[in-house]
Amino acid sequence: MLEKPVVLIGPMGVGKTTIGKKLARKLGVSFVDTDQLVTKQYGPIPKIFETAGEALFRRYEEHAVAEALKEVQVIATGGGAVLSGVNQRSIEKAIVIYLSTNGLHMKSRLSKGNRPLLENGISDWKRIYDERKPLYEALCDFEVDCSAASLSITIDTICTKLETL
Repeated sequence: MLEKPVVLIGPMGVGKTTIGKKLARKLGVSFVDTDQLVTKQYGPIPKIFETAGEALFRRYEEHAVAEALKEVQVIATGGGAVLSGVNQRSIEKAIVIYLSTNGLHMKSRLSKGNRPLLENGISDWKRIYDERKPLYEALCDFEVDCSAASLSITIDTICTKLETL
């Protein structure tokens, strides 16, 4: 039985939402995506970036993370949630899983979305991932590489590692 929230961190497009939904189902708990919480309360993320800026978006994101952590559930965070010291301290109470990738499949995944920080596409993604990677590594309880494994193997790997905590 899960006793603490499980927080998924990692770069944009790695699959935190997809993996989170399936993981929550397997663990028998709820799932929430902090980007969806922000969108529900404040509107589309690209619009927030455009009209209010990244700083205000990050404050909204801090509120969403705090709200999500109130329940024992699986939480998918936005790729930049780890940038906030408030979020870094908040997720210490949870089990934090870093979903990493070698990036080889990211170009096709990212072409389907409207991501305000990726004006130059995959080159922006690589730069942002390289900048954030040390934070992902420092904040996680464990890392799962999502580069080549199937979704079911990734979920099984996470569940096996959760059993050892």
